[in-house]
Amino acid sequence: MNNSFYDILTKKVTNNEALSQEDAVRVLDLGQLETLELLQVAYQFRRQYFGKMVTVHILNNVQNGMCPEDCRYCAQSASSSAPIEPYGMKSDEEILAEAAEAHDSGAMRYCMVFSGTGPSYERVDHLVRLIKQIKQRHKIEVCVSAGAVDRNQARQLKEAGLDRLNHNLNTSEKYYHHICTSHTYADRLQTLQAAHAEGLAVCSGVIIGMGENAQDLYEMTYNLRELGAESIPVNFLIPIPGIALKEARGLSPEYCLRVLCLFRLMNPKAEIRMAAGREIHLGSLEPLGLFAANSLFLQGYLNTRGAADVRTLTMIKDAGFTISSEIPMDKLLSRSSGPMLPEGLKSLDELRPFKVRE
Repeated sequence: MNNSFYDILTKKVTNNEALSQEDAVRVLDLGQLETLELLQVAYQFRRQYFGKMVTVHILNNVQNGMCPEDCRYCAQSASSSAPIEPYGMKSDEEILAEAAEAHDSGAMRYCMVFSGTGPSYERVDHLVRLIKQIKQRHKIEVCVSAGAVDRNQARQLKEAGLDRLNHNLNTSEKYYHHICTSHTYADRLQTLQAAHAEGLAVCSGVIIGMGENAQDLYEMTYNLRELGAESIPVNFLIPIPGIALKEARGLSPEYCLRVLCLFRLMNPKAEIRMAAGREIHLGSLEPLGLFAANSLFLQGYLNTRGAADVRTLTMIKDAGFTISSEIPMDKLLSRSSGPMLPEGLKSLDELRPFKVRE
């Protein structure tokens, strides 16, 4: 029966048919199906649309902390007492230097992330100037995560050359009130719809391990499919001391692999990223995640450290994949180093490596 179910999954995805909720529950159930066979089903579509290529992203935490939203998973939120290093928007010189460093590290996409509810029109004008400068200087795509934006702001960013706008859905609509009360799921969806209406590609992801169930996960995958999200970062909750969510729930390496498979099968043409928490929650099975996902971050996440670049790049190479970069993999490996660990908060020096110290 299981073999026929793998065939059913393959047929549905090939025919551009969404899996049913019952299918999704079975995919996630560790008591059913063989994980490696399930991964093989996901891999055939990952390979069809992305070959053996891995897209590397680097995040720039452009503005840290001081956020009025109460998202329970976030170290920067009003509900957090995490000992982060708050600061206002970085200088243009810092931002441009980090863009150059991202390009030279092999990143295909440079992601600027701002804390807060959403940008003012003055902030958008500032972003327009920065995006134009980055695109003029480097062959690199630019993504911005700036909170809620309207259609006019989305249009300005698109005209400046922005490649993608990020705004994560994070969880299902019915579960949303468990993780945030200062804004709604509908508010988030409105920003993504505004971006698409203006021709901007959208990056919208989720956080797994916040207490959601299989039905919630299915809703996430289905809604992102309906939205047509071009990029889907799949984060696994990192329980930072001081945030409202004290522990990641229900995550094992095998379950995390199945989550990545489900997102690939429901969104076969999307860039699926194994994002924050991959080092912790996938453990020794992390390389297998590349057979469902085709994207990841280098140099850690917003406030937390990640694995050293050399570890991540070696993992990609050893698994038989390569990266989308102007710079050859071997050259990147020859100069990659760093004792970054998949745990702990970044220091101010790590968050702002190009800040001029007084």
